[in-house]
Amino acid sequence: MRVSKKTRPRSTMLEGPIAKPWARKKDAAGRISYVVTYTMMLVGVAAAFLRCYYGWKSVPMLGNLCLVLEDQFQGTDLDTDNIWMREADMGGFGNGEFEMTTASTNNSFIRNNQLYLLPTLTSSVIGKDAVFDGYTFNLTGCTNTNLTACSAVSNRTAGTVINPVMSARLSTKGKRSIRYGRVEVRAKLPRGDWMWPAIWMLPENNTYGPWPLSGEIDIMESRGNSPDYPAQGINYVRGSLNWGPLTWLNAVAKTYGWWTERRSSYGDAFHLYALEWSDQFLRIYVDNRLHHMLDLRFTIPFFQRGDFPASVSNASQEIILENPWANSGNSAPFDQPFYLILDVAIGGTNGWFPDGAGNKPWLNGALNAMELFAEAQDQWSQTWPQSEDDRAMIVDYVKMWELC
Repeated sequence: MRVSKKTRPRSTMLEGPIAKPWARKKDAAGRISYVVTYTMMLVGVAAAFLRCYYGWKSVPMLGNLCLVLEDQFQGTDLDTDNIWMREADMGGFGNGEFEMTTASTNNSFIRNNQLYLLPTLTSSVIGKDAVFDGYTFNLTGCTNTNLTACSAVSNRTAGTVINPVMSARLSTKGKRSIRYGRVEVRAKLPRGDWMWPAIWMLPENNTYGPWPLSGEIDIMESRGNSPDYPAQGINYVRGSLNWGPLTWLNAVAKTYGWWTERRSSYGDAFHLYALEWSDQFLRIYVDNRLHHMLDLRFTIPFFQRGDFPASVSNASQEIILENPWANSGNSAPFDQPFYLILDVAIGGTNGWFPDGAGNKPWLNGALNAMELFAEAQDQWSQTWPQSEDDRAMIVDYVKMWELC
């Protein structure tokens, strides 16, 4: 049966005028905006690529490295024959520190393939009364040639006390050192008021003279005080260089920096503390290079960087300030072999713990600063964790490489 044309259904798609968009006149403004938008997108992508590329190229990197030291602490005790020396000293190391460092395995030992540097109370060994009066303490295995740093006598009348804390200081002096290279130390820091954990380096031979003429490299320093301590507590770590043309003229304020954990502290977990160092640059960072505490290029001599005065005054006259690194390159005094130090100091009078911050029980200028600190033992010792895992600086491994 055929359907007539009159009865066929009519397509609704054909009703009205037929749209022909291809026949319309082009919108010039729309075309321009289209081109501009996509051009800017391409330019942005290219600019981002170039920024990343040149940023990557601008980061100086070390060349070939040769392993000098690797200690995973797999044994039962420190390798004191080939790598480490336990420094035993009561003299305060030039900072007026309040601890004595010992050669005892009570204060430095290996446990579960990790190195512990553990502060302990002297009173737990000789009694609290002996710390203050009537006791002569001779430090076993003292490594200081100055005998005054090897013993102490407590006397209340004279205001002298036995160092109230025993701790540890380990170094690779005379055994392992590097001149340019890389250092890695993976560690967890101790908690407790007035603790001063540090990973740092000193020159093997003091080529340019006594400290700070020959420099000091501080890979990591921190304070065991809680995060609310107003002068940067356990949630901060700092890196710096100490250097200067005179023993009392240190320009550390021109070469230092820090990094912080905003929601935790460096006593909660292990972190990597690293140094990268060549004759062109020196970089100190925590965990990765983006977290750098100090990133310094040796573009000018250190004497110029220090902006030191032309002359200084001694007891009787004005003298011209000489440049001790005048005949060396831009990296001097950091152009000589340095050895590694790990330690947990306690307190001190050099200003690391500033006066007036955090209910500090001593003044840096006080002649009896250590006595004041010892008298406050019941106060600060309460902040020291009972757990040795929290009171010690625990080191997972140490590695050192030198530029080949």
